[in-house]
Amino acid sequence: MLSYFKRANLTLHPVAQKLFKVMEQKQSNLCVAIDATKKDDLLSLAEQIGPEICVLKTHIDILEDYTPKLNDELKRLSHRHQFLLFEDRKFADIGNTVSLQYEKGIYRIAEWADLTNAHVLPGPGIIEGLKQVGKPLGRGLLLLAEMSSAGAMTDAQYAKKAVEMGEAHMDFVMGFISQKKLSEHPGMVHFTPGIQLHEGKDALGQRYTTVEDAICRRKTDVIIVGRGITGASDPAAAAKMYRSAAWECYTKNALS
Repeated sequence: MLSYFKRANLTLHPVAQKLFKVMEQKQSNLCVAIDATKKDDLLSLAEQIGPEICVLKTHIDILEDYTPKLNDELKRLSHRHQFLLFEDRKFADIGNTVSLQYEKGIYRIAEWADLTNAHVLPGPGIIEGLKQVGKPLGRGLLLLAEMSSAGAMTDAQYAKKAVEMGEAHMDFVMGFISQKKLSEHPGMVHFTPGIQLHEGKDALGQRYTTVEDAICRRKTDVIIVGRGITGASDPAAAAKMYRSAAWECYTKNALS
């Protein structure tokens, strides 16, 4: 298995290069999802866990007190703690519509988020629409190839199509949301959601897998952890624990 440092030199994608370097420098392949509904809670949690993460994942549209000033505050935190910003928008419309959703509106996602994501159900036009906005700004796109919820219709054929679309647009697509490694291209980054320390599920169909299963066995790159960290009594300590576990699995793979 190639190291993140070597993979940084095997991709021309600016966001993938930056991410691989951040991961090596911070020894972190941890992305934390903060689903806060108040901006002060979002910023407080980001401050606490910032030293441990390589990516912060947001759902900006669930904030009840959002103001455009928050975009700059998030960017300042990301610069201070050296992590990337990932707005989990899950675009899912025709190219013209998603280009407007990405660039316009009150959230102006393309202005501040290093990366975002999209479903491939609409076809390659969704990538083209987002690319015309994001590529000139040096942004990156993840494609949703597999989901962690029970009953998801992202079967093997769907995932294969997602990989084909992503590899045909590697000037903007930097990887996938998936349950395992799907692409053999070293520049493609795989993010896996639904990670906790123990397997299980919640009342709404979310299925959890372990750090070891995701990194060691399924060969994914970045684990996405939400409530296992944000709902902990000490989020910083929980983030440190997840980061250490994920990095240990990565180093085992890199040395094997």
